[in-house]
Amino acid sequence: MKRNAAILAIVFLLAAAILVQMGKKDEKQAAAPTQTGPRPGMLVPSFSLPDLEGKLYKVGGARDKPLILNFWASWCGPCKMEVPDLIDLQTKYGDKVDLVAINVTSQDDEQKARAFAKEYGINFPVLLDEPGKVSESFKFLAIPTSFLVDRNGVVREVVNLLPKAEWEKKIKALIKGS
Repeated sequence: MKRNAAILAIVFLLAAAILVQMGKKDEKQAAAPTQTGPRPGMLVPSFSLPDLEGKLYKVGGARDKPLILNFWASWCGPCKMEVPDLIDLQTKYGDKVDLVAINVTSQDDEQKARAFAKEYGINFPVLLDEPGKVSESFKFLAIPTSFLVDRNGVVREVVNLLPKAEWEKKIKALIKGS
């Protein structure tokens, strides 16, 4: 009987210790810093970057059409999966939405980025973020990451890899809401 009581007491103490540790873990997670880049409802940061031909593109403020900013890298497997859909969507919606791809060149190789764009036949502007300052300012956690921006320059949504049908829904909503 004493042995059972001792075992029960040990089990109880272990369970209590586990619960205390779980509570501390939740506190640490709650105190962890959050993403501080542009989020829905915020203005997209203004910036200028060169495209593959050296032409300077400026982003920020009001526009004629909504904008999709897609951050990617040539070594990114999900980016390779996504780009054919983006090309199709550019063909279909390019007159209603601007799509701009921003290569995270500070974490990629410029020649590989150029080869990627050529291999896939990308039909929208590809910008090179060589110093990485633009990518840093957006504070995304993974690539591909896309920022859907309305005509007023306000971020409406931030998304990662999506099936083409989901992209279509989001683009239609962006067009309708702008």
